[in-house]
Amino acid sequence: MIPVIALIGRPNVGKSTLFNVLTKSRDAIVANEPGLTRDRQYGVGHWKERKFIVVDTGGLSGEKQDLDDLMAKQTLLALEEADEVLFMVDAQDGLTSGDRVIADLVRKSGKSCLLIINKVDGISPEQAQADFFALGFSQYRAISSAHRKGINPMLDELLEAYPENQSEIAENNGPSIAVIGRPNVGKSTLINRLAGEERVVAFDQPGTTRDTIAVPFERHGKPYTLIDTAGVRKRGKVHEKIEKFSVIKALEAIEKAHVVVLVIDARDGLTDQDLTLLGYAVNSGRALVIAINKWDGLEIEQRDYNRKTLQRRLSFVNFAAQHYISALHGTGVGEMMASVDQAYASAFKEFNTRFLTDLLEEAVFKHNPPMHNRRRIKLRYAHQGGKNPPIIVIHGNKTEHLPDAYKRYLMSFFIEKLKLKGTPVRIELKSGDNPYASKAKRSKPARQGDNKAKNSVKRKHF
Repeated sequence: MIPVIALIGRPNVGKSTLFNVLTKSRDAIVANEPGLTRDRQYGVGHWKERKFIVVDTGGLSGEKQDLDDLMAKQTLLALEEADEVLFMVDAQDGLTSGDRVIADLVRKSGKSCLLIINKVDGISPEQAQADFFALGFSQYRAISSAHRKGINPMLDELLEAYPENQSEIAENNGPSIAVIGRPNVGKSTLINRLAGEERVVAFDQPGTTRDTIAVPFERHGKPYTLIDTAGVRKRGKVHEKIEKFSVIKALEAIEKAHVVVLVIDARDGLTDQDLTLLGYAVNSGRALVIAINKWDGLEIEQRDYNRKTLQRRLSFVNFAAQHYISALHGTGVGEMMASVDQAYASAFKEFNTRFLTDLLEEAVFKHNPPMHNRRRIKLRYAHQGGKNPPIIVIHGNKTEHLPDAYKRYLMSFFIEKLKLKGTPVRIELKSGDNPYASKAKRSKPARQGDNKAKNSVKRKHF
Protein backbone atom coordinates (compact mmCIF):
# COMPACT_ATOMS: atom_id res chain seq x y z
CA MET A 1 0.00 0.00 0.00
CA ILE A 2 1.24 3.47 -0.91
CA PRO A 3 0.04 5.92 1.77
CA VAL A 4 -1.69 9.14 0.70
CA ILE A 5 -0.76 12.25 2.72
CA ALA A 6 -2.89 15.41 2.52
CA LEU A 7 -1.56 18.84 3.47
CA ILE A 8 -4.32 20.93 5.10
CA GLY A 9 -4.26 24.42 6.56
CA ARG A 10 -4.87 28.13 6.10
CA PRO A 11 -3.34 30.00 3.13
CA ASN A 12 0.36 30.86 3.38
CA VAL A 13 1.22 28.49 6.21
CA GLY A 14 3.82 26.76 4.00
CA LYS A 15 1.89 23.87 2.46
CA SER A 16 3.27 24.32 -1.04
CA THR A 17 6.81 24.71 0.26
CA LEU A 18 6.50 21.47 2.22
CA PHE A 19 4.93 19.79 -0.82
CA ASN A 20 7.98 20.73 -2.92
CA VAL A 21 10.34 19.46 -0.23
CA LEU A 22 8.54 16.13 0.10
CA THR A 23 8.22 15.48 -3.64
CA LYS A 24 11.71 16.82 -4.45
CA SER A 25 12.18 16.87 -8.21
CA ARG A 26 8.99 15.00 -9.06
CA ASP A 27 6.64 17.34 -10.91
CA ALA A 28 3.17 17.67 -9.44
CA ILE A 29 -0.03 16.91 -11.26
CA VAL A 30 -2.59 19.68 -11.23
CA ALA A 31 -6.09 18.37 -11.82
CA ASN A 32 -7.93 21.25 -13.47
CA GLU A 33 -10.89 19.61 -15.16
CA PRO A 34 -14.52 20.33 -14.25
CA GLY A 35 -15.55 18.32 -11.21
CA LEU A 36 -11.95 18.17 -10.01
CA THR A 37 -10.06 20.67 -7.96
CA ARG A 38 -8.07 23.45 -9.50
CA ASP A 39 -6.06 23.74 -6.31
CA ARG A 40 -5.13 20.20 -5.45
CA GLN A 41 -1.68 19.11 -6.61
CA TYR A 42 -0.43 15.54 -6.58
CA GLY A 43 3.12 14.25 -6.34
CA VAL A 44 5.11 11.24 -5.21
CA GLY A 45 7.71 11.36 -2.45
CA HIS A 46 10.42 8.88 -1.45
CA TRP A 47 11.91 8.31 1.98
CA LYS A 48 14.05 5.34 3.05
CA GLU A 49 12.80 2.95 0.37
CA ARG A 50 9.22 4.05 0.97
CA LYS A 51 6.95 5.78 -1.51
CA PHE A 52 4.05 8.01 -0.61
CA ILE A 53 1.60 10.24 -2.49
CA VAL A 54 1.30 13.86 -1.37
CA VAL A 55 -1.79 16.00 -1.98
CA ASP A 56 -1.40 19.76 -1.68
CA THR A 57 -4.66 21.64 -1.17
CA GLY A 58 -5.79 25.21 -1.48
CA GLY A 59 -5.79 27.12 1.75
CA LEU A 60 -8.92 27.25 3.89
CA SER A 61 -9.61 30.62 5.42
CA GLY A 62 -11.35 29.00 8.35
CA GLU A 63 -14.20 31.50 8.13
CA LYS A 64 -17.50 29.65 8.31
CA GLN A 65 -19.11 31.71 5.56
CA ASP A 66 -16.32 30.59 3.18
CA LEU A 67 -16.51 26.86 3.90
CA ASP A 68 -18.94 26.19 1.06
CA ASP A 69 -16.84 27.65 -1.75
CA LEU A 70 -15.05 25.52 -4.34
CA MET A 71 -11.70 25.59 -2.60
CA ALA A 72 -13.18 24.37 0.66
CA LYS A 73 -15.08 21.56 -1.04
CA GLN A 74 -11.97 20.33 -2.83
CA THR A 75 -9.99 20.44 0.40
CA LEU A 76 -12.63 18.26 2.03
CA LEU A 77 -12.34 15.82 -0.88
CA ALA A 78 -8.59 15.66 -0.23
CA LEU A 79 -9.38 14.73 3.37
CA GLU A 80 -11.51 11.85 2.11
CA GLU A 81 -8.71 10.59 -0.14
CA ALA A 82 -6.01 10.71 2.52
CA ASP A 83 -4.62 8.04 4.80
CA GLU A 84 -2.66 10.60 6.81
CA VAL A 85 -3.30 14.31 7.33
CA LEU A 86 -0.66 16.95 7.97
CA PHE A 87 -2.52 19.87 9.53
CA MET A 88 -0.21 22.84 9.12
CA VAL A 89 -0.20 25.99 11.26
CA ASP A 90 2.04 29.06 11.27
CA ALA A 91 4.21 29.57 14.36
CA GLN A 92 4.79 33.21 13.42
CA ASP A 93 1.05 33.96 13.44
CA GLY A 94 0.24 31.88 16.49
CA LEU A 95 -3.14 30.23 17.03
CA THR A 96 -5.97 31.82 15.04
CA SER A 97 -9.73 31.30 14.92
CA GLY A 98 -9.29 29.86 11.41
CA ASP A 99 -6.97 27.18 12.80
CA ARG A 100 -9.65 26.19 15.32
CA VAL A 101 -12.32 25.79 12.62
CA ILE A 102 -10.02 23.72 10.39
CA ALA A 103 -9.01 21.58 13.39
CA ASP A 104 -12.69 20.71 13.92
CA LEU A 105 -13.01 19.67 10.26
CA VAL A 106 -9.92 17.46 10.49
CA ARG A 107 -11.13 15.92 13.74
CA LYS A 108 -14.57 15.15 12.28
CA SER A 109 -12.95 13.40 9.30
CA GLY A 110 -11.61 10.72 11.63
CA LYS A 111 -8.29 10.61 9.78
CA SER A 112 -4.95 10.09 11.47
CA CYS A 113 -3.54 13.59 11.89
CA LEU A 114 -0.13 15.05 12.71
CA LEU A 115 -0.10 18.74 13.66
CA ILE A 116 2.75 20.51 11.84
CA ILE A 117 3.90 23.75 13.44
CA ASN A 118 5.76 25.46 10.59
CA LYS A 119 8.04 28.52 10.43
CA VAL A 120 9.66 28.02 13.83
CA ASP A 121 12.78 29.95 12.78
CA GLY A 122 13.73 32.37 15.54
CA ILE A 123 11.16 30.89 17.94
CA SER A 124 11.89 28.30 20.56
CA PRO A 125 10.10 25.01 19.78
CA GLU A 126 8.59 24.94 23.27
CA GLN A 127 7.04 28.38 22.81
CA ALA A 128 5.73 27.47 19.35
CA GLN A 129 4.15 24.26 20.61
CA ALA A 130 2.59 25.92 23.66
CA ASP A 131 0.51 28.24 21.46
CA PHE A 132 -1.21 25.28 19.78
CA PHE A 133 -1.87 22.96 22.73
CA ALA A 134 -5.42 24.32 22.80
CA LEU A 135 -6.18 22.52 19.52
CA GLY A 136 -6.07 19.22 21.41
CA PHE A 137 -3.85 17.19 19.05
CA SER A 138 -1.62 14.68 20.81
CA GLN A 139 0.85 14.32 17.92
CA TYR A 140 2.72 17.37 16.65
CA ARG A 141 6.03 18.39 15.08
CA ALA A 142 7.80 21.75 14.90
CA ILE A 143 9.51 22.27 11.53
CA SER A 144 10.76 24.84 9.07
CA SER A 145 9.80 23.70 5.59
CA ALA A 146 11.63 26.59 3.95
CA HIS A 147 14.93 25.57 5.57
CA ARG A 148 14.20 21.81 5.60
CA LYS A 149 14.49 21.58 9.39
CA GLY A 150 12.68 18.77 11.21
CA ILE A 151 11.48 17.12 7.97
CA ASN A 152 13.29 13.79 8.41
CA PRO A 153 12.01 13.02 11.95
CA MET A 154 8.54 14.01 10.77
CA LEU A 155 8.69 11.49 7.90
CA ASP A 156 10.00 8.77 10.23
CA GLU A 157 7.03 9.25 12.53
CA LEU A 158 4.53 9.60 9.70
CA LEU A 159 5.56 6.47 7.79
CA GLU A 160 6.30 4.26 10.80
CA ALA A 161 2.96 2.46 10.42
CA TYR A 162 3.59 1.69 6.74
CA PRO A 163 6.05 -1.05 5.75
CA GLU A 164 8.62 -0.58 3.05
CA ASN A 165 6.98 -0.68 -0.35
CA GLN A 166 7.32 -4.16 -1.70
CA SER A 167 7.01 -5.07 -5.35
CA GLU A 168 3.27 -5.12 -5.95
CA ILE A 169 3.43 -7.68 -8.75
CA ALA A 170 5.21 -11.03 -8.54
CA GLU A 171 7.85 -11.77 -11.16
CA ASN A 172 6.06 -14.87 -12.44
CA ASN A 173 2.93 -12.85 -13.17
CA GLY A 174 4.66 -11.29 -16.18
CA PRO A 175 4.39 -7.65 -17.28
CA SER A 176 2.03 -5.52 -15.19
CA ILE A 177 -0.05 -3.14 -17.28
CA ALA A 178 -1.75 -0.01 -15.91
CA VAL A 179 -4.72 1.13 -18.00
CA ILE A 180 -5.29 4.82 -17.33
CA GLY A 181 -7.35 7.56 -18.92
CA ARG A 182 -10.22 9.96 -18.46
CA PRO A 183 -13.70 8.73 -17.58
CA ASN A 184 -15.74 7.32 -20.45
CA VAL A 185 -12.82 6.69 -22.82
CA GLY A 186 -13.31 2.92 -22.76
CA LYS A 187 -10.89 1.72 -20.07
CA SER A 188 -13.34 -0.80 -18.67
CA THR A 189 -14.20 -2.10 -22.13
CA LEU A 190 -10.52 -2.59 -22.94
CA ILE A 191 -9.82 -4.28 -19.61
CA ASN A 192 -12.71 -6.68 -20.07
CA ARG A 193 -11.61 -7.36 -23.63
CA LEU A 194 -8.14 -8.35 -22.36
CA ALA A 195 -9.11 -10.14 -19.15
CA GLY A 196 -12.40 -11.54 -20.44
CA GLU A 197 -12.56 -13.14 -23.85
CA GLU A 198 -8.88 -14.04 -24.08
CA ARG A 199 -8.25 -15.02 -20.49
CA VAL A 200 -7.37 -18.36 -18.96
CA VAL A 201 -7.38 -17.22 -15.35
CA ALA A 202 -8.68 -13.91 -13.99
CA PHE A 203 -9.82 -12.87 -10.55
CA ASP A 204 -10.20 -9.74 -8.48
CA GLN A 205 -8.01 -9.15 -5.48
CA PRO A 206 -9.99 -7.37 -2.74
CA GLY A 207 -9.33 -3.69 -2.31
CA THR A 208 -11.03 -0.54 -1.08
CA THR A 209 -13.06 1.64 -3.40
CA ARG A 210 -10.01 3.83 -3.92
CA ASP A 211 -7.43 1.06 -4.26
CA THR A 212 -6.36 -0.27 -7.61
CA ILE A 213 -7.07 -3.93 -8.40
CA ALA A 214 -4.55 -6.46 -9.71
CA VAL A 215 -6.06 -8.80 -12.30
CA PRO A 216 -3.81 -11.68 -13.43
CA PHE A 217 -4.65 -13.16 -16.85
CA GLU A 218 -3.02 -15.06 -19.68
CA ARG A 219 -2.86 -14.32 -23.37
CA HIS A 220 -1.45 -16.84 -25.85
CA GLY A 221 0.00 -18.76 -22.90
CA LYS A 222 1.89 -15.73 -21.52
CA PRO A 223 1.05 -14.33 -18.05
CA TYR A 224 0.18 -10.66 -17.53
CA THR A 225 -1.26 -8.59 -14.72
CA LEU A 226 -3.68 -5.73 -15.34
CA ILE A 227 -3.63 -2.85 -12.87
CA ASP A 228 -7.22 -1.71 -13.07
CA THR A 229 -8.19 1.80 -11.95
CA ALA A 230 -11.86 1.49 -12.86
CA GLY A 231 -12.81 -1.87 -11.33
CA VAL A 232 -13.27 -5.02 -13.38
CA ARG A 233 -16.89 -5.44 -14.46
CA LYS A 234 -18.63 -8.45 -15.90
CA ARG A 235 -19.04 -8.18 -19.64
CA GLY A 236 -22.81 -7.84 -19.42
CA LYS A 237 -22.48 -4.91 -17.04
CA VAL A 238 -20.07 -2.78 -19.04
CA HIS A 239 -21.78 0.48 -19.91
CA GLU A 240 -20.30 3.68 -21.27
CA LYS A 241 -21.04 6.05 -18.43
CA ILE A 242 -19.29 8.83 -16.62
CA GLU A 243 -17.07 7.37 -13.91
CA LYS A 244 -15.61 9.24 -10.99
CA PHE A 245 -12.11 10.21 -12.00
CA SER A 246 -9.44 9.75 -9.35
CA VAL A 247 -5.93 11.06 -9.73
CA ILE A 248 -4.94 8.95 -6.73
CA LYS A 249 -5.97 5.78 -8.55
CA ALA A 250 -3.97 6.78 -11.61
CA LEU A 251 -0.86 7.57 -9.57
CA GLU A 252 -1.06 4.30 -7.66
CA ALA A 253 -1.55 2.32 -10.86
CA ILE A 254 1.42 3.96 -12.59
CA GLU A 255 3.69 3.34 -9.60
CA LYS A 256 2.74 -0.36 -9.52
CA ALA A 257 3.00 -1.00 -13.26
CA HIS A 258 5.77 -1.96 -15.65
CA VAL A 259 3.94 -0.63 -18.70
CA VAL A 260 1.31 2.13 -18.85
CA VAL A 261 -1.43 2.11 -21.49
CA LEU A 262 -2.98 5.56 -21.83
CA VAL A 263 -6.44 5.34 -23.42
CA ILE A 264 -7.58 8.39 -25.40
CA ASP A 265 -11.02 8.94 -26.93
CA ALA A 266 -10.54 9.35 -30.70
CA ARG A 267 -13.59 11.61 -30.90
CA ASP A 268 -12.30 14.10 -28.33
CA GLY A 269 -8.65 14.07 -29.33
CA LEU A 270 -5.97 14.95 -26.80
CA THR A 271 -7.43 16.91 -23.87
CA ASP A 272 -5.69 18.75 -21.05
CA GLN A 273 -6.55 15.94 -18.67
CA ASP A 274 -4.97 13.40 -21.06
CA LEU A 275 -1.81 15.52 -21.08
CA THR A 276 -1.87 15.65 -17.28
CA LEU A 277 -1.89 11.85 -17.02
CA LEU A 278 0.62 11.51 -19.85
CA GLY A 279 2.98 13.93 -18.11
CA TYR A 280 2.96 11.92 -14.94
CA ALA A 281 3.52 8.64 -16.80
CA VAL A 282 6.52 10.17 -18.58
CA ASN A 283 7.95 11.66 -15.38
CA SER A 284 7.61 8.29 -13.64
CA GLY A 285 9.81 6.74 -16.33
CA ARG A 286 7.39 3.95 -17.09
CA ALA A 287 7.23 2.23 -20.46
CA LEU A 288 4.32 3.68 -22.39
CA VAL A 289 1.80 2.66 -25.07
CA ILE A 290 -0.91 5.04 -26.30
CA ALA A 291 -4.26 3.57 -27.35
CA ILE A 292 -6.61 5.83 -29.32
CA ASN A 293 -9.98 4.15 -28.74
CA LYS A 294 -13.31 4.32 -30.59
CA TRP A 295 -11.47 4.74 -33.88
CA ASP A 296 -14.13 2.76 -35.74
CA GLY A 297 -16.72 5.45 -35.00
CA LEU A 298 -14.97 8.14 -37.06
CA GLU A 299 -15.47 9.03 -40.70
CA ILE A 300 -12.47 8.62 -43.05
CA GLU A 301 -11.86 12.38 -43.35
CA GLN A 302 -12.02 12.81 -39.60
CA ARG A 303 -9.60 9.91 -39.10
CA ASP A 304 -6.97 11.53 -41.33
CA TYR A 305 -7.29 14.87 -39.54
CA ASN A 306 -7.25 13.35 -36.03
CA ARG A 307 -4.30 11.10 -36.87
CA LYS A 308 -2.15 14.03 -38.06
CA THR A 309 -3.19 16.16 -35.07
CA LEU A 310 -2.39 13.43 -32.56
CA GLN A 311 0.98 12.64 -34.14
CA ARG A 312 1.92 16.31 -33.99
CA ARG A 313 0.78 16.87 -30.41
CA LEU A 314 2.32 13.61 -29.18
CA SER A 315 5.70 14.21 -30.79
CA PHE A 316 7.30 14.77 -27.35
CA VAL A 317 6.64 11.08 -26.57
CA ASN A 318 7.75 9.74 -29.94
CA PHE A 319 9.27 6.70 -28.22
CA ALA A 320 5.73 5.45 -27.40
CA ALA A 321 3.80 3.39 -29.97
CA GLN A 322 0.38 4.74 -30.95
CA HIS A 323 -2.43 2.30 -31.76
CA TYR A 324 -5.83 3.13 -33.18
CA ILE A 325 -8.18 0.57 -31.69
CA SER A 326 -11.76 -0.39 -30.96
CA ALA A 327 -11.87 -1.97 -27.52
CA LEU A 328 -15.52 -2.87 -28.08
CA HIS A 329 -14.86 -4.91 -31.23
CA GLY A 330 -11.24 -5.88 -30.51
CA THR A 331 -9.81 -4.12 -33.57
CA GLY A 332 -6.11 -3.31 -33.12
CA VAL A 333 -5.91 -4.75 -29.58
CA GLY A 334 -3.55 -7.56 -30.65
CA GLU A 335 -1.08 -5.09 -32.20
CA MET A 336 -1.32 -2.96 -29.06
CA MET A 337 -0.38 -5.95 -26.87
CA ALA A 338 2.60 -6.66 -29.14
CA SER A 339 3.81 -3.12 -28.40
CA VAL A 340 3.26 -3.74 -24.67
CA ASP A 341 5.55 -6.79 -24.88
CA GLN A 342 8.14 -4.80 -26.82
CA ALA A 343 8.04 -1.89 -24.35
CA TYR A 344 8.41 -4.25 -21.39
CA ALA A 345 11.42 -5.98 -23.00
CA SER A 346 13.06 -2.63 -23.79
CA ALA A 347 12.54 -1.30 -20.25
CA PHE A 348 14.44 -4.27 -18.75
CA LYS A 349 17.30 -4.58 -21.26
CA GLU A 350 20.85 -4.82 -19.93
CA PHE A 351 23.92 -3.21 -21.55
CA ASN A 352 27.60 -3.54 -20.77
CA THR A 353 29.80 -0.56 -19.97
CA ARG A 354 32.08 -0.92 -23.00
CA PHE A 355 29.15 -0.82 -25.39
CA LEU A 356 27.59 2.25 -23.74
CA THR A 357 30.94 4.06 -23.65
CA ASP A 358 31.46 3.39 -27.38
CA LEU A 359 28.02 4.85 -28.08
CA LEU A 360 28.83 7.88 -25.94
CA GLU A 361 32.03 8.46 -27.92
CA GLU A 362 30.03 8.22 -31.14
CA ALA A 363 27.46 10.72 -29.84
CA VAL A 364 30.19 13.17 -28.81
CA PHE A 365 31.97 12.74 -32.17
CA LYS A 366 28.78 13.58 -34.06
CA HIS A 367 27.85 16.50 -31.84
CA ASN A 368 30.36 17.92 -29.35
CA PRO A 369 29.13 19.21 -25.97
CA PRO A 370 29.12 23.00 -25.75
CA MET A 371 31.74 25.19 -24.12
CA HIS A 372 31.47 26.48 -20.56
CA ASN A 373 33.70 29.40 -19.55
CA ARG A 374 35.71 28.83 -22.74
CA ARG A 375 36.37 25.21 -21.80
CA ARG A 376 34.81 22.18 -23.40
CA ILE A 377 32.54 20.00 -21.24
CA LYS A 378 34.05 16.50 -21.41
CA LEU A 379 32.04 13.27 -21.33
CA ARG A 380 34.38 10.32 -20.69
CA TYR A 381 32.50 7.06 -20.16
CA ALA A 382 29.02 5.63 -19.52
CA HIS A 383 27.48 2.67 -17.72
CA GLN A 384 23.99 1.42 -16.91
CA GLY A 385 22.58 2.63 -13.62
CA GLY A 386 19.19 0.92 -13.56
CA LYS A 387 16.24 -0.52 -15.44
CA ASN A 388 12.59 0.40 -15.98
CA PRO A 389 13.45 2.88 -17.32
CA PRO A 390 17.01 2.24 -18.54
CA ILE A 391 19.31 4.67 -16.75
CA ILE A 392 22.54 5.72 -18.46
CA VAL A 393 25.10 7.20 -16.04
CA ILE A 394 27.63 9.43 -17.82
CA HIS A 395 30.87 10.50 -16.13
CA GLY A 396 32.91 13.49 -17.15
CA ASN A 397 34.05 16.99 -16.22
CA LYS A 398 31.74 19.96 -15.69
CA THR A 399 28.71 17.79 -16.51
CA GLU A 400 26.55 19.92 -14.21
CA HIS A 401 26.77 22.67 -16.85
CA LEU A 402 25.50 20.49 -19.68
CA PRO A 403 22.40 22.23 -21.15
CA ASP A 404 19.03 20.52 -21.31
CA ALA A 405 19.07 20.55 -25.11
CA TYR A 406 22.20 18.40 -25.16
CA LYS A 407 20.70 16.01 -22.59
CA ARG A 408 17.67 15.57 -24.86
CA TYR A 409 20.05 14.89 -27.76
CA LEU A 410 21.77 12.17 -25.72
CA MET A 411 18.44 10.59 -24.72
CA SER A 412 17.25 10.45 -28.33
CA PHE A 413 20.63 9.13 -29.48
CA PHE A 414 20.67 6.28 -26.94
CA ILE A 415 17.02 5.35 -27.62
CA GLU A 416 17.81 5.07 -31.32
CA LYS A 417 21.13 3.24 -31.02
CA LEU A 418 19.94 0.85 -28.29
CA LYS A 419 16.84 0.10 -30.40
CA LEU A 420 14.51 0.77 -27.50
CA LYS A 421 10.79 0.80 -28.19
CA GLY A 422 8.16 2.19 -25.87
CA THR A 423 10.40 3.25 -23.00
CA PRO A 424 12.16 6.53 -22.17
CA VAL A 425 15.82 6.71 -21.17
CA ARG A 426 17.09 8.63 -18.17
CA ILE A 427 20.48 10.32 -18.30
CA GLU A 428 22.35 10.83 -15.04
CA LEU A 429 25.47 12.98 -15.09
CA LYS A 430 28.38 12.74 -12.68
CA SER A 431 31.42 14.99 -12.54
CA GLY A 432 34.72 13.63 -11.30
CA ASP A 433 37.05 15.78 -9.22
CA ASN A 434 40.55 16.38 -10.53
CA PRO A 435 42.78 14.31 -8.19
CA TYR A 436 45.73 16.62 -8.92
CA ALA A 437 43.89 19.89 -8.19
CA SER A 438 45.00 20.11 -4.54
CA LYS A 439 48.60 19.25 -5.45
CA ALA A 440 48.63 21.90 -8.13
CA LYS A 441 47.45 24.53 -5.69
CA ARG A 442 50.11 23.55 -3.13
CA SER A 443 52.90 23.46 -5.69
CA LYS A 444 51.97 26.70 -7.43
CA PRO A 445 53.74 29.05 -4.94
CA ALA A 446 56.83 26.84 -5.09
CA ARG A 447 56.88 27.06 -8.87
CA GLN A 448 56.54 30.81 -8.68
CA GLY A 449 59.41 30.90 -6.24
CA ASP A 450 61.47 28.67 -8.50
CA ASN A 451 60.81 30.99 -11.41
CA LYS A 452 61.92 34.01 -9.41
CA ALA A 453 65.07 32.17 -8.38
CA LYS A 454 65.77 31.19 -11.99
CA ASN A 455 65.25 34.77 -13.15
CA SER A 456 67.60 36.10 -10.52
CA VAL A 457 70.22 33.55 -11.57
CA LYS A 458 69.80 34.56 -15.17
CA ARG A 459 70.12 38.27 -14.36
CA LYS A 460 73.19 37.60 -12.28
CA HIS A 461 74.70 35.47 -15.01
CA PHE A 462 74.30 38.18 -17.60
